[in-house]
Amino acid sequence: MNNIILSINYFSTTMNLTFYNFLGIRTQALTINELNQLIDTAVQQNQKWIIANHNLHSLYLYHHQPKMQTFYTQADYTHIDGMALVLLGQRLGLPLQREHRVTYADWVWPLMAEAKEKKWRIFYLGSKPGVAETGAEILREKFPNLEIKTHHGYIGSNTDSLENQSVLAEIKDYQPHILMVGMGMPRQENWIIDNLEQISTNVILPSGACIDYVAGVIPTPPRWMGRLGFEWLYRLLSEPKRLWKRYLLEPWFILRLFLPEFLTKQLKTN
Repeated sequence: MNNIILSINYFSTTMNLTFYNFLGIRTQALTINELNQLIDTAVQQNQKWIIANHNLHSLYLYHHQPKMQTFYTQADYTHIDGMALVLLGQRLGLPLQREHRVTYADWVWPLMAEAKEKKWRIFYLGSKPGVAETGAEILREKFPNLEIKTHHGYIGSNTDSLENQSVLAEIKDYQPHILMVGMGMPRQENWIIDNLEQISTNVILPSGACIDYVAGVIPTPPRWMGRLGFEWLYRLLSEPKRLWKRYLLEPWFILRLFLPEFLTKQLKTN
């Protein structure tokens, strides 16, 4: 696939968002500040946007699960959550920078600071019972007066079940500006798509293990490892039984996607 770069001016902001098509996906080069600006715009204009993210794991799932393709088609914006994607994009000639890799381990703190300042209400759906509330308490201590409500993510996949409808009603009653869904890929994306019409919020963020990191139940990789692209190794060593396939097998499929694009680029430049 040829790399396609599209630049648009968003209708009510001064942001110049650039779209990149590579490895079969479409994403944007967004920094933490730009993501916070998008949320602010959605809240001010009472929009309902999905701000998704891509990393190597989601890239693998995207090419193997049609429902994930549906999710990313529905997403309004997609940022990069994986240094490997930044590095691969750079090798394909795209002007991606380290600041375009935004992971929730880094973003959660400035996001919560912004939420406190602008009085955004946050609803976090995900994690094991008790974990999300522990993380929320830590965030409230660090950001006094932060408005955040939680519900564990151990709910059934049946959208019509009493449990699922109860959660949707709880979200609607709270009227959050931001709904963070931390159920892991692809379950969180599937839940968002299945319930999208009934979700009442301005911004939906599939946020993985964000609160688990805050609560300390999953160790946060040293941030220098993330900047250098080695966070995957820390996570693999921390959770080998759960993550060995993701980090040892799935990248070979990504390599199969990368090589044809890279060779095509080399032929064009030579």
